[in-house]
Amino acid sequence: MARQNRLLEVENLKTYFHTENGTVPSVDGVSFHVDRGETVAIVGESGSGKSVTSFSIMGLVSPPGKIEAGHIRFDGTELTSLSERKMRKVRGNEIAMIFQEPLTSLNPVFTVGHQISEAILLHQDTKKAEARKQGIAMLKRVGIPRAEQVYQSYPHALSGGMRQRVMIAMALSCNPKMLIADEPTTALDVTIQAQILRLLKKISKEVDTSIILITHDLGVVAELVDRVIVMYAGQIVEQADVYTIFKDPKHPYTQGLLESTPKIHELHDELKSIRGVVPVPTNMPTGCRFHPRCPHAMDICKEKEPMMVDRDGKAQVRCWLYASEKEDVG
Repeated sequence: MARQNRLLEVENLKTYFHTENGTVPSVDGVSFHVDRGETVAIVGESGSGKSVTSFSIMGLVSPPGKIEAGHIRFDGTELTSLSERKMRKVRGNEIAMIFQEPLTSLNPVFTVGHQISEAILLHQDTKKAEARKQGIAMLKRVGIPRAEQVYQSYPHALSGGMRQRVMIAMALSCNPKMLIADEPTTALDVTIQAQILRLLKKISKEVDTSIILITHDLGVVAELVDRVIVMYAGQIVEQADVYTIFKDPKHPYTQGLLESTPKIHELHDELKSIRGVVPVPTNMPTGCRFHPRCPHAMDICKEKEPMMVDRDGKAQVRCWLYASEKEDVG
């Protein structure tokens, strides 16, 4: 897509945590973009840096964490240089976020309506009566029955799926340009997961909101997203459109994630798994960070870190299987 259609550009982002046990490079040189109206998934195991990437975009990284380098440009504004006061105007109003466990995100001592109205009043020049009207309308929009009754309810009185719908309503109440959904279906049963994902897809089309979906499960993204970014040990190892990722994954890690995902049309006695575990952040392997778990590891993988290379204009991959030293360019 044309560059003027870019809503978010993340360039060489490095977010480190400085602990007593050493420096943890949670996000280490990450670059990607999201276009207006586009839905992008960031996929990877726990500890890959997905959530820290999203917190960095939202300006929610606090000590001992720090954005050490890189740029985060949102709709032409450099977010990393904004003061906290200015960032608060962006957060919730232009970029909203929903989390994986809404019960811990919603305040138990206030009604759902109070919390939605508070978000609207904080970011919009409106009166309480109008904020209430907007809040109820948004609850209806996300498919909540008896919206007026739910508006007056406390979070603990609602089911997990209903609370997640409330969180989506709250996030969208100020018509943000971008929604970041951090594992929004993890705490829900399979039937409710499908409902929430369909809801996100429907609303993104209706209001033309870009979505970043953070997930560890490639299986949930197939019908929802336009592009997939695969992260491992703080780095992006592959990114491509969703069709290419599922039909022709290049990186051995992406291949492993897909092989460990259940498929309804294939019967197996047991699922394949990726051997080993994600490396400890304070002790990253030399060379390619995936080489201790990779079935295709070569000597160069253990010695030199591969750079991102373009593959046929459809995908980018960080792997020595696809790059000679002559091609080793960022």
